[in-house]
Amino acid sequence: MRSLTEEEVRKRLEPGRVIAAIEAAFRERYHSTVVPPRLQMTLATGMFLIMPCYDGAGAALGMKLATVQNQPETPQSTVQATYMLLDPRTAQPTLVVPANYLTDLRTAATSAVATKFLAREDARVLGVFGTGRQARAHIQVMPLARRFERVLVCGREAAASRDFAQQVSSETKLPVEPVDAGTCAAESDVICACTTTHTPLFEGSMLRSGTHLNLVGAFQPHTREVDSATVQRSRIFLETYEGVLAEAGDLLIPIHEGSIRRDHLAGDLHQLVSGKKRGRIEDENITLFKSVGYALEDLVTAELLFI
Repeated sequence: MRSLTEEEVRKRLEPGRVIAAIEAAFRERYHSTVVPPRLQMTLATGMFLIMPCYDGAGAALGMKLATVQNQPETPQSTVQATYMLLDPRTAQPTLVVPANYLTDLRTAATSAVATKFLAREDARVLGVFGTGRQARAHIQVMPLARRFERVLVCGREAAASRDFAQQVSSETKLPVEPVDAGTCAAESDVICACTTTHTPLFEGSMLRSGTHLNLVGAFQPHTREVDSATVQRSRIFLETYEGVLAEAGDLLIPIHEGSIRRDHLAGDLHQLVSGKKRGRIEDENITLFKSVGYALEDLVTAELLFI
């Protein structure tokens, strides 16, 4: 069995390769994998998640264990994870690694894949809601999908947004501006929502035509980052039907209240990247990609640690 430190994982995982691996996996390995529904257990401090994945064609088996804290000491400590690659014949671990960065990167890389297929080619302003690890990862990774010239950041508190913007601007060499929710929603070409909010971040009427949204924060049926107006206005693609329609309040709430029907959903990520479903049809379309985390993304990212 091999093990790596978090720093070694960070050094070995190159964002561009992770994006390519996830896109290829959804196109070519999606139907050969077995991904049971994610097991969620309520803890005194939050949620415990168990995410296994088996690829019969690729002879690969892995599992992620993660906690999501309700009241983390800092935004960076909200999610803590461990990943295990297993021998598919014996279930003995072949690799065990801390998976915080792995989770951050694979989530942002999946958003980048969706953005590649759904965002306008001339998208230049990236808007990010949140100031935690996922927000940072998305700002670092999304420029691989589009040539962003400006980044807008909106956190829960203005001071935290200012500090975060300064830090990330220094790291990425991009102009990063702290703004309020209305400005972030109205002036962004691509929006990434990376928060733990239970209620919508902005009013859907604020979005301008042509915007693309990646929603990655909410993963429970009673929580959502956008309102029903946003969902009604959007051409929607899902990470997977099974996962999103079991967990994503962003879509389940408007479905249950009758704002949309299930046939409002345009397709899943496999259908999008394989060309089975059209993504953006017109420049004026608002497009939306909803993810809750899919174990195949973790598996193919962990596999890169062996290469």
